[in-house]
Amino acid sequence: MATILESPFIDALGVQLIKAVDGESEVRMPLQESHMNTWGIAHGGVTMTLLDAALAIAARSVAGDGVGVVTVEMKVNFMQPGRGELSGFGRILHRSTTMAYCEGEIRDSEGHFVAKALGTFKYMKRLAVGRDIVRQKLRSDPAATPGPSDA
Repeated sequence: MATILESPFIDALGVQLIKAVDGESEVRMPLQESHMNTWGIAHGGVTMTLLDAALAIAARSVAGDGVGVVTVEMKVNFMQPGRGELSGFGRILHRSTTMAYCEGEIRDSEGHFVAKALGTFKYMKRLAVGRDIVRQKLRSDPAATPGPSDA
């Protein structure tokens, strides 16, 4: 199983990429203690993040090289608590040249329906150079914050 190397945050959560092809995706995340809320179940933010990743990966699976997506909006309905290992599934419902409208769901390790999402994603060219510059600034100056450059 591959990791989603382009997102340090998603990788830090332990999300594993299972499938990303033809407008569909599958991701998996074994829940850890740090993913839980005070009731000992998956934190809603973890569930939403996994859904966001599943939908975005589905949208990216049909994009060209050097094209990524940004989330424009996403609606999530929580059905029941997430436990064990969570699996996220995403698929494109409609796509234009600049946007993708996607749906997805989360199921737990026993197949229980945990959450459902609908989201809109905008296709954008990646700005790898800008991201590298921000990383260099943050590494060299601990007081630096990401944002517009004065240069």
